[in-house]
Amino acid sequence: MPQNVYDRQDFFENYIKLDRQVRGLQGAPEWPQLKSMLPNLNGLTVLDLGCGFGWFSRFARESGAESVRAIDISENMLERAREMTTDDKIQYERANLEELRLAASQYDVVFSSLAFHYIVNIAGLIKEIGIGLKSSGRLVCSIEHPIYTAPSRPRFIVDEETGSKSWPLDDYQKEGLRTTDWLAPGIQKQHRTIGTYISIMLRNHLQLTDFIEWCPTEEELKRFPTRESEVVRPTFLLLGATK
Repeated sequence: MPQNVYDRQDFFENYIKLDRQVRGLQGAPEWPQLKSMLPNLNGLTVLDLGCGFGWFSRFARESGAESVRAIDISENMLERAREMTTDDKIQYERANLEELRLAASQYDVVFSSLAFHYIVNIAGLIKEIGIGLKSSGRLVCSIEHPIYTAPSRPRFIVDEETGSKSWPLDDYQKEGLRTTDWLAPGIQKQHRTIGTYISIMLRNHLQLTDFIEWCPTEEELKRFPTRESEVVRPTFLLLGATK
């Protein structure tokens, strides 16, 4: 079972201060490219995995989606999502994605933002997504880039003489649990190589349509100069696939 860190008060109190939670999708730097991977949502049935505060679920309905089933393991996240939503076509549900079982050919779009790297049995979840998607249905997801999930040592090594920082990319091919300190101590994530994510999709008869190792565009850097460090290495892996 994945760690339910979002119901840890020390983590949650820091998490809700992030720009992507204060401003929603507009505060998520990868959103413009992720949005471009979506089909026209008008009239479609949508499944939102790891829905958080429901930002995408509400966007989908505003974009014409027929209905949205939104799932998260965190009661803190779902409570906030329900408070922010006045739409009975969005169904919020608490569930462990490790145990998710989907009826065949039920959804036109399955969306997931920054949830897959918490899932232990990712192969089982992708299999269920493949079952749940209608013919020609679309999976669109973002994942913390494996370059970020790989390190098992402190994230930065600082040269004492120059003050420069280096990135300890160790054990990239060794997949599995990584524990790090991010917003709170002891945060558990599951590291996998890019190849593993793609292979799992292909084994479950999903055809890759989008592959983006996200970094800010030149225009975004002009508007948000603090994102310059993001150019050094991709922060997010954005994947799209169709059934």
